[in-house]
Amino acid sequence: MGRHREYLSSFELALRDAKVEGCNLVTVSSIFPPHCVRISVEEGVKLLCPGQITFAVMARNATNEYNRLVAASVGVAIPADETQYGYMSEHQPLGESAEQSGEYAEDLAATMLATTLGIEFDPNKDWDEREGLYKMSGKIINSYNITQSAEGENGVWTTVISCAILLP
Repeated sequence: MGRHREYLSSFELALRDAKVEGCNLVTVSSIFPPHCVRISVEEGVKLLCPGQITFAVMARNATNEYNRLVAASVGVAIPADETQYGYMSEHQPLGESAEQSGEYAEDLAATMLATTLGIEFDPNKDWDEREGLYKMSGKIINSYNITQSAEGENGVWTTVISCAILLP
């Protein structure tokens, strides 16, 4: 998250907060590659070099309105079969809490994966019910979200980002 009187500077501060400000970020579509593994931010930062072209799935949101709630979420759904690809989703709402935004992004990713894997479900059921069904199917091993939210302040831009960085 970053705050500054200039929009672009608030984005730069958000990138610094995410520890990716030294990278040339290239946004990509939302496929979680086969055999991909999640590593900690600390481990990942060690693998980055200044100026490096870095692929990212990124959600980004900003406001300069006092008390305006903004969020940025990346949802991830990983198949049980590691030779298959999974999904990531970006969600950048106004007025949603971090929890609401994160659950929505996670639901999007898991639903995309479920439809790809042929898991039958009722789209009208709430996320908790569908999440249980997805995981009980044995075809989806894990889902999670990475979310940042903040409220706008007077006289400054507030920018939130959430990134999934894809390393070779």
